[in-house]
Amino acid sequence: MDYNYALGGIVASILGFVFVLNILRGKKKAAASMGIQYNGVAKTTENGICGSEIDGNGRTDIIIDGQRVHVIERDLSEPDRIVGELLLPGGYLNLIELGLEDCVDQIDAQRVFGYFLYKDGKSTKLSYPLEKFHSDVSGRSFHNGRFIQRMREKAASLPNVTLEQGTVTSLLEERGIVKGVNYKTKSDQELTAIAPLTIVCDGCFSNLRRFLCNPKVDNPSCFVGLILEKCDLRHANHAYIVLGDPSPILFYPISSTEIRCLVDVPGKKVPSIANGEMAHYLKTIVVPQVPSEVHAAFLAAVDKGNIRTMPNRSMPALPYPTPGALLMGDAFNMRHSLTGGGMTVALSDIALLRDLLRPLRNLHDASALCKYLESFNTLRKPVASTINTLAGAFYKVFCASPDPAREELRQACFDYLSLGGVFSSGLMALLSGLNPRPLSLVLHFFRCSFIWCGSLIDSISFSQSNVARS
Repeated sequence: MDYNYALGGIVASILGFVFVLNILRGKKKAAASMGIQYNGVAKTTENGICGSEIDGNGRTDIIIDGQRVHVIERDLSEPDRIVGELLLPGGYLNLIELGLEDCVDQIDAQRVFGYFLYKDGKSTKLSYPLEKFHSDVSGRSFHNGRFIQRMREKAASLPNVTLEQGTVTSLLEERGIVKGVNYKTKSDQELTAIAPLTIVCDGCFSNLRRFLCNPKVDNPSCFVGLILEKCDLRHANHAYIVLGDPSPILFYPISSTEIRCLVDVPGKKVPSIANGEMAHYLKTIVVPQVPSEVHAAFLAAVDKGNIRTMPNRSMPALPYPTPGALLMGDAFNMRHSLTGGGMTVALSDIALLRDLLRPLRNLHDASALCKYLESFNTLRKPVASTINTLAGAFYKVFCASPDPAREELRQACFDYLSLGGVFSSGLMALLSGLNPRPLSLVLHFFRCSFIWCGSLIDSISFSQSNVARS
């Protein structure tokens, strides 16, 4: 399985660059400091922030001090991934808030206004409730690597930012306080970057989070990715979600000429690509379930052979308060990628952390800073909890099941969303990050449950009447 293209890639790739750009914007040029140790000789100043992350193909260290930024990433070439390609409207609003909306320009990004949900030959339209926003606000879908390169260009354009290839090897800890990171340069020179605050965001396969949280990682399924060419979705500027058997199938545009298809396969293992099992599975199990408009392009993509896989992971945010360090991104918190919420949660976290750090002028009291940043974990919950909960709930409900009650629930959810109006728009507002209100989510769950219970009662009554007649 090609784990290098895991969901953690997008969060890890954008997190550092956005954080660099916005901490620099948020902090006045005051006495600032960081230290970079070369062969045992360290240069240390007053204030600084150091972050490290992995993007599936590379790790990034960011040292920020209001005057100078040193970005070290394992691979500065354009990433090639099958995820991190869909940004929800709430995430786009975060980009605007951070002044980074132009990062989706010049990459052939496509506007996304919602979804079409397919089940048993029927479909329903689920639109993002964008009526109250500027006409430019919508979701965006694109090639992940192109978006990452725009972020890198943005960071490199700042006069006090230096990009360098390198690999983080470990956190630098002294008497329970994280002081920075050890890293290895492209030429295998081992160096140390020292700063009062280390932002750790090394992706879903993080090697560093075990020191900073209690990781409880679940791997419910895997995505199989294809790119469909010479294919137009009948409903332009929308993503498709097919409630297939055994699990959902996604389609969404990533350029003006390409459609991404992600086939969910439950469990940790997928059919072998090498021996042809995967191609057979896609042609015999998947093709009959997808809309006819994509059949030809889907089969052509399978025959072309560029089939990629990645695991879907989820992990609750359970950090250990650690002086001198803060965990972020997929290293910190993950949700199923069915709804594409990872980037939106990450960008929301960045905007929040920027606002928390903006008034600070001295980061050297590690214990006091750690206590202060505990509020980050509380303040992020409205956005993170609604998007995370919906991602997990939708995945479980949208998967097929031999259990009749589960199938009734799946149908009830489809029927609920098909009602339109406040029923679908309310859930779409929550899902898209436009309405981060957990209580509203609870209300929708209760409404859907009532429909499910009514459906079960009708089913039981129908069965009993048949028995009575016989």
